[in-house]
Amino acid sequence: MERVCVIGAGSSGIASCQVLKARGIPFDCYEVGSEVGGNWRYQNDNGMSSAYWSLHINTSRDLMAYRSFPMPEDYPDFPHHTQIAAYFDAYVDHFGFREDIQFRTEVTDVRPRPDGGWDVTVRRRDSGEVETHPYAAVLVANGHHWDPRWPDFPGEFDGPVIHSHDYKTPEGYEGKNVLVVGFGNSAVDIACETSRVSKMTYLSVRRGAHVIPKYLKGRPVDELNTPLTSRLPFWLQRTLYARMLKKVNGKMSDYGLPEPDHKLGEAHPTISAELLNRIVHGRVRPKPNIERLEGDRVRFADGTVEQIDRIVYCTGYNITFPFLDDDIVRVEDNHVRLYKRVVPPGIDGLFFIGLLQPLGAIMPLAEAQSEWVADLFEGKAKLPSEEQMHKEIARDEKRLRKRYVASARHTIQVDFWDYMRSVQKERKRKRGRDVSLRALAGRREAPAPVAA
Repeated sequence: MERVCVIGAGSSGIASCQVLKARGIPFDCYEVGSEVGGNWRYQNDNGMSSAYWSLHINTSRDLMAYRSFPMPEDYPDFPHHTQIAAYFDAYVDHFGFREDIQFRTEVTDVRPRPDGGWDVTVRRRDSGEVETHPYAAVLVANGHHWDPRWPDFPGEFDGPVIHSHDYKTPEGYEGKNVLVVGFGNSAVDIACETSRVSKMTYLSVRRGAHVIPKYLKGRPVDELNTPLTSRLPFWLQRTLYARMLKKVNGKMSDYGLPEPDHKLGEAHPTISAELLNRIVHGRVRPKPNIERLEGDRVRFADGTVEQIDRIVYCTGYNITFPFLDDDIVRVEDNHVRLYKRVVPPGIDGLFFIGLLQPLGAIMPLAEAQSEWVADLFEGKAKLPSEEQMHKEIARDEKRLRKRYVASARHTIQVDFWDYMRSVQKERKRKRGRDVSLRALAGRREAPAPVAA
């Protein structure tokens, strides 16, 4: 039973597949959709993709690429989602593990076996057949941008309401008064796009943010943060970036936006090369938080009222594992207790890949996490004791609370280079708990699959 299950063939899941394939570790990957790529596959038939047609990456090409497979040099600095999906296809085919992915197969239940290992129950979408298979370990890579988080405002709104998860194109927004709620990357993208066809696009902002352009000093902004500069004291990094931003943007209040109630780097960045221009051209109008919905009108916290035809809520996502019982892994307001964002203490053989929100790109970090987990499977690295893991989690959570604004958005936040170094350090740990596949499986003979 020394076989591994990977749940999901999005950007994190295929990173795990590539590493396992390269190490010769047998695995099955289950993907509910028909293709790889997760959120980067536009109109993905998995029913969970949130990509809109105009979507481009916000982290630059070279930082986002897997270390084992660079993106094509003829890609722009910030590729379109169709290019990213093509890159994922090329990645899977280059390393030859497409046949190891079972498409159109939904994982419905994951639970520990009494004698060790895990039972994974899957449903074949085409036939409806349900099967249960045993595994020594499970890698959860189902993503965290698919279960929309909805706000709850007093009153009722008469017009169409959607979450950004379901927004695809500005068709249907022509000549309308559009209200976009939120101030993250999706919110500003959708506000800018609808403003080209709408009568007016309003942007409701509950808390101010630092709007960061995609380029500073003629380079993609994330390329200014290097392995070397990331070792500088955080206060110094923040001071240097804040000075550059002030020269480029001035103050947020100059654009009718609220001044941020936090310092730069204390919240996930809002990256946009367009928003401030759309505001000064009169096509996006900032508004404060919603106070009440009043039929075809919306009352805001400053007392103003606007007639609104359509609302787009860009209010984030819930972290959800529908195949795991709460008594296995509990999620409370998007908070999951994991050692190094991967390992639930005291639960053998269960690992989470890509469950983080970096100041940078997820893909190389998911790749690094997968390499670490593969080291554990092969016995090349060890885990600390359960007690040590709990202590380290507590320290990390304390640092997180001290650094970031208290929000469900920041429960899985990490700094790219700091986190990468911490994972590399874990790969060198030679003493501790053995969670190799041999130890997890106990060399037991795998029983045949159980048909439901």
